[in-house]
Amino acid sequence: LYTRLCMEKFGVESKDLAIVAVKNHDNACHNPVSHIMRPVVLERITNPAYINATNPLVADPLRQFDMCPVSDGAAAVLLVAQDKQEELGFGKKKFVRVAGIASATDTHVVANRAVPTDLLAVRLSAQKAYAMAGVGPEDIDVAELHDAFQILEIEEAEEVGFFPRGEGHLAARRGDTKIGGKIPINTSGGLKAKGHPLGATGVSQIVELVKQLRGEAEGRQVEGAQTALAVNFGGFGNNVVSTVLTTK
Repeated sequence: LYTRLCMEKFGVESKDLAIVAVKNHDNACHNPVSHIMRPVVLERITNPAYINATNPLVADPLRQFDMCPVSDGAAAVLLVAQDKQEELGFGKKKFVRVAGIASATDTHVVANRAVPTDLLAVRLSAQKAYAMAGVGPEDIDVAELHDAFQILEIEEAEEVGFFPRGEGHLAARRGDTKIGGKIPINTSGGLKAKGHPLGATGVSQIVELVKQLRGEAEGRQVEGAQTALAVNFGGFGNNVVSTVLTTK
């Protein structure tokens, strides 16, 4: 229903969801811990001649490649005080700082929200995390956004301020969210292809961004990345946590 609303209101098309999926699969092919290390050809999942075989409907208008797989996995981060880094033996690693972190909630029932296409908790948590870090969306070099469904990557990218409202799908068409684009999103492959191991998902986003900021994301590295954003999305945007990481 949410996807239908976005299609009606903003002009998002089924092909836009497929474009996001193809990008994320391409990125996952360079992530050794991704669930699905397999490229996807846009034509194969959008051509009406064989779409029902290669990309069947699951819940209209969502097709198989519009959503993430069921995954298993684990992730961990080690937090230390900055002044203890050398003492604890981490001096050889580039220090990545949690510059801002915030959570926000929204009305539990989507139908009761004033504007059901708005992801208010995404917007508010990102704004609070930016304020804590002293940065804005224009300062973010790379992001991991919670794309359990590909429509969410598009809409979250707008809510965190990367693109004007209603233009996230146009940015995907232009290639703005690819590695080398204006703001690379889900370099890990995202939940779509890296996988969505539920309780580990939010931390796995941080792990990917730490690798990016340290220059350790071989094959999918965003050159010169210094500041990153992660958005971990709970429920249907009922509880969202945004985190800003930086090497500055």
